[in-house]
Amino acid sequence: MASESCSLSQYPPELYSVICAHIYAAGCPPLTSSLDPILHAEGDVPTTLPSSYPPACWVDSVSKRTLKNLCLVSHAWYEATKPWLWRKVEVSLPRSWLALVDEITCGEGDDSEQEQAAFILGQTIQAAETAALAQESTDKIAALDLHEKVLRKLSAPDGSIPPELLTPLASREPSPRRLRQKSKSPPRWKLIRSISDVVRDVMEHENPGMYVPSLEISHVGRYVRHLDFNHFRTIGMRRSVEEGVNNRFVTGERLDSVLKEMPSLLAFGATEYMDGALTFPVLKELLLRGSASRGRGRPSRGRDLVIFDPNDAEEEERERRRECKELEAIDLTGCISAVFVNALTQFVTEHLIDDLDGQASDSDDEGPRERGRPKSRNTVEEPLTFPGLQRLGLRGVKSIQPHILHPFVLAFPSLTHLDLSCTRITPDLLALLGTSTTIHLQSLSLERCNWLTGESIRHFLVGAPCTRDIRELSLYGDPTWPSPLSAEDLDDILANAPCFTSGNLVYLDLSSAPLTRAHLRDTFVPQPYMRSLGLSYIRSLELGAVADFLKTKAPNVEVLTLVASTPELGYGAQPVPVRQVPITLHAQIIRPLCTLPFSFSLNPSKR
Repeated sequence: MASESCSLSQYPPELYSVICAHIYAAGCPPLTSSLDPILHAEGDVPTTLPSSYPPACWVDSVSKRTLKNLCLVSHAWYEATKPWLWRKVEVSLPRSWLALVDEITCGEGDDSEQEQAAFILGQTIQAAETAALAQESTDKIAALDLHEKVLRKLSAPDGSIPPELLTPLASREPSPRRLRQKSKSPPRWKLIRSISDVVRDVMEHENPGMYVPSLEISHVGRYVRHLDFNHFRTIGMRRSVEEGVNNRFVTGERLDSVLKEMPSLLAFGATEYMDGALTFPVLKELLLRGSASRGRGRPSRGRDLVIFDPNDAEEEERERRRECKELEAIDLTGCISAVFVNALTQFVTEHLIDDLDGQASDSDDEGPRERGRPKSRNTVEEPLTFPGLQRLGLRGVKSIQPHILHPFVLAFPSLTHLDLSCTRITPDLLALLGTSTTIHLQSLSLERCNWLTGESIRHFLVGAPCTRDIRELSLYGDPTWPSPLSAEDLDDILANAPCFTSGNLVYLDLSSAPLTRAHLRDTFVPQPYMRSLGLSYIRSLELGAVADFLKTKAPNVEVLTLVASTPELGYGAQPVPVRQVPITLHAQIIRPLCTLPFSFSLNPSKR
């Protein structure tokens, strides 16, 4: 047994990482997932579904529990599982959120932040020097000499680490850098990387050609790719209204400090339960990353001299955000608080809407947005765009006015998934989206947009190049906000819209639209890939027409919605007995569509 444990500890760390990657991938849903809920018994391997075929993946909880158990085996397994355990963070409880803040930011407050940063700095310098000196036999004098050279280079004027962090706490004195606007310590991941680069430069300068290993950045914040608040709730904690208002768990300061420690964040999800934390600094931290960190306007491509102000705190923030990855998905469903509305309005006004009054070249006054910007003779004021973001969810954002919402949506030229349900968008936005040559939508939701017209939706789906590849389309309406489509609009869309004529639709919801038997029989092209179909609140649609459509043109539909539809189910002009409704539904839908065809064979083995 001792020999087996010894042999296990000799495996390369890459092998552990590959095993953990496969375990994490086993819990990721496939591209074409089952619409049935997974039946999983605690402690057993998930191998069954309510349907006839096994699942293609593990339950997410099983994958996470497997990784958690592996991280307790040994230090090697702990290091291998850590990137995958922190890859997707879902915040559900307030206490778990506070624990996450403490783990990633090491507490709150300026004093604790400075002391913690100085402590981490000392540990990191020692670890980097130890890793560098491990390549050769050295004595204590060489180690002290290397330490002095590293400190000398880190304390240079162009260093990325504030000099106050390089001195002991008792000997700190005000320096020119501390007299600036609240000089903050850099994020831990950037601090560790800067020290590693300095140690490597010093060693390579003293010993050319010598290999110096890079210091492993163990900060967990850099592993987070997905931060989600969709399941966050504070209900049931027996807090008073005053406590809920004045003592919030998810505040703008905490969220901003956490986001700054996540340079690899790619997806962010918010809800109405924490939208009070979506302040203007938080929106800047989320959106102004990567190429978008430059802000609006940039120097022309000439050879003019560009001068930056070294004492500008805003320029330091842009430099830090430039090293972060751009978001690929953001979900702001249900965010309607006054804090979020004011923050988004300020963000759009300062970064997206052209200020004609501020573009006068002869003006002596310079706005706050332009301070710290590159000074150039030929400055081109280009619109700010976010090319990295592909998924945008604005469902239920009812408090945002169209003059703010429209430029915000148009600032994303690479969208593939767009949800504008229950918003105040107007036909002007659809017309502007239809002129885009870079947007290629695969999923579009325009549910209950009461400011849209049927004509605008028809022109958008029929003539816009960005809608040709749509596979998921929702035009849902209900008796409160019915579909704006007329019979002529619907006929034109079904016959001429590329997303319908291609036959590649997977999800479609036409609830409350004026759909008839003629549309299903004559106008609809076959949809062999369709898996979900919504036909609710269509009282005049016959149940037999729906059954014929599913049998002849959409045989792979798994989910069918008929809420308050069809006269056979009691929603027509003639009343239907309650006992007759399930019999009719079983006779016309369930039995003919869900019964296997009859087969006969004389060979018992082929039954």
